[in-house]
Amino acid sequence: MTRLLLRWLLFVLPLGLMAAAAPPLAITDVTVIDVVRGERVGPRTVLVRNGRIVAIDEPATAVIQPGMRRIDGRGLYLAPGLVDMHVHLFNNSSGRPPNEWAFPLFVANGVTGVREMRSEPAEIAQEQQWRRAVEEGKLIAPRVLAAGVAVAGPDAAAARQRVRIAKAAGADFIKVFSEVPDSSWRVILSEAAKVGLSVCGHVPAQVRLLTAARAGQRTDEHLMQAYEACSTKESDLLAARQRLRGEALIGLRDTQEREILQTFSQSRCEELAAKLARIGQTQVPTLVLPWSEANRSKSNPLLDSRWRFLRTDEQARWKRILAANDDAELARERWEVSRKIVHAFHAAKVPILAGTDTPMPLVYPGFSLHEEMELLADCGFTPAEALRAATIGPAEFLGLSADNGSVAVGKRADLLLLQGDPLAQVENLRRIRAVVLSGRLLLPRDLGISTEAPLR
Repeated sequence: MTRLLLRWLLFVLPLGLMAAAAPPLAITDVTVIDVVRGERVGPRTVLVRNGRIVAIDEPATAVIQPGMRRIDGRGLYLAPGLVDMHVHLFNNSSGRPPNEWAFPLFVANGVTGVREMRSEPAEIAQEQQWRRAVEEGKLIAPRVLAAGVAVAGPDAAAARQRVRIAKAAGADFIKVFSEVPDSSWRVILSEAAKVGLSVCGHVPAQVRLLTAARAGQRTDEHLMQAYEACSTKESDLLAARQRLRGEALIGLRDTQEREILQTFSQSRCEELAAKLARIGQTQVPTLVLPWSEANRSKSNPLLDSRWRFLRTDEQARWKRILAANDDAELARERWEVSRKIVHAFHAAKVPILAGTDTPMPLVYPGFSLHEEMELLADCGFTPAEALRAATIGPAEFLGLSADNGSVAVGKRADLLLLQGDPLAQVENLRRIRAVVLSGRLLLPRDLGISTEAPLR
């Protein structure tokens, strides 16, 4: 057991025993960040009781009842908790235990909600248990706002059955990966629609991005097939893939990558962006992934102050992957094209949400979402737009905006108390004074975690 996990357990267990006794909060004289309008409102006194925001009043008229814990918000900013729209809490490929070690890292960085991207049907019950424990104050962790089950299937019948099993288990959506053949992907889309589930994930390697968007795949993750769609050779590249399956298909796609990147066309990308914007397919580009790959040679992860927060088996996995030969030039090309694509998508008003693919190597839970929002800012997002991509945007996408995503009366009290104005610069979201999780006040130091940004 790591020292961090031990300190976390020592903090969580008393909290669980005292969950019912958590006092209501009064955060006084604070500037509220209105993420919907991108405005500062205040000063205001925000009252929290039973995990919900019950009032947002002028300080002179606020009624602070006896027993409320007062938090002086003068000079501070109150924003909604952040949501990471692409995480992996389970290790189904390796069979290792779930990534519960990441929970305090998320919360200390203000991440109060996540979208889990690859669950097995049997794991949905575990996620529901985590949700209840967070609600009851027995667990310090982000709330799992949505969970997807991966579906492939060797044939149409198997794919249909897998979709029905996912629905019965309580999955929120179906996840597809790059290796799913075009024919199976169409069956998955059809069956998912019949049972009332959306399909998200990678646009398969045999499918054009625009085809997927028009067919109803709700998201594209990691810009899959966007690189091809912005290439002048998209048709030839995809034609070569059509008869392949499994590892052979993915192997050819990977072999084609340099040609894909070197035939990037700005005009094709802008045309694609305009069409995607009209269709409305949401993109979760996970920019922090290609950025980390392009910059991995510049730093030693063992010297990163965050390395110690990883569980031992996760450290071993990262070491193994990072030891593999890396084509640094290709990684730099991938990053530069990724930036151009997201910049074009944003300019065209394609819906874009913040996600990270944590815990991929060099992508640290919680910390990486701040990097993702800063990278979105590098691609032309204003601070308000970057903040929306991790707050009200995810809430609206998931159909949860009545309860989540902004600081408003009646909503869940998942909040960040910040020492800097996040609408002035997105980096101020790292300056966390406290996190309110389901109405309970937490300090990053209580979790044994410093969220100070490492030097790039």
